[in-house]
Formats: sequence, C-alpha cells, structure tokens
Amino acid sequence: MKRYCFALDLKNEPHLIESYKLYHKNVWPEILESIKESGVESAEIYLVQNRLFMILDTNESFTLERKAEMDSKNEIVQKWENLMRQYQQPLPKVNTNQKWMLMDCIFKI
Repeated sequence: MKRYCFALDLKNEPHLIESYKLYHKNVWPEILESIKESGVESAEIYLVQNRLFMILDTNESFTLERKAEMDSKNEIVQKWENLMRQYQQPLPKVNTNQKWMLMDCIFKI
C-alpha cells in the first residue's frame, strides 16, 4: 500500500466553500467508481480555512500517470472536474494549470 498526499486551495469565499463541502457529501457514484477502479483503496479530504488536504491510500496497481489517463478518458470525471474547478484555486506560486499538488512527507514515525 502506498500513500499519496496532496494540497489545493479553495476560493476563499464562504458560500463557495460550503457548496464544495455539500458536493463532497454527495459525490457522484461514477466518481467513486472511477476512484476505486484506479487502485485507490481509501481517500480522505480535510479542510482548514480554505486549504484542502487529500490523502490517498493505494494498491500496487495505482500510478499517478494511469489515474490521469483514466480520468482524461472518462466523460463523467471530466464533467466533475470542470464543476469543481469553479471552487478551486492553485496554491500560491504554483502554475495556474495545476490543481492538486503532491506533497512530500517530511516526518513519519
């Protein structure tokens, strides 16, 4: 099992943050299916202020490249990503085309 951690910001507007949270209480079934099919065993998203942290625990079949390829070919995933884009903004000093940024683990016991 491998763990991946990512960060992303939401637009710092309370009504948008609340809407984003509501979408994630009712994620479309096709999105959940796509996540599982990619090799993700569990996924969690945490929120503090307007910053998101996502943790993915994956099986041996998962790769970031494979997940990106699967997502690019899935019409429903693309629709979801476009919908979520209205709530999200890149982290400071990051290319505006990038969304979730992979984090480096700097401490573990």
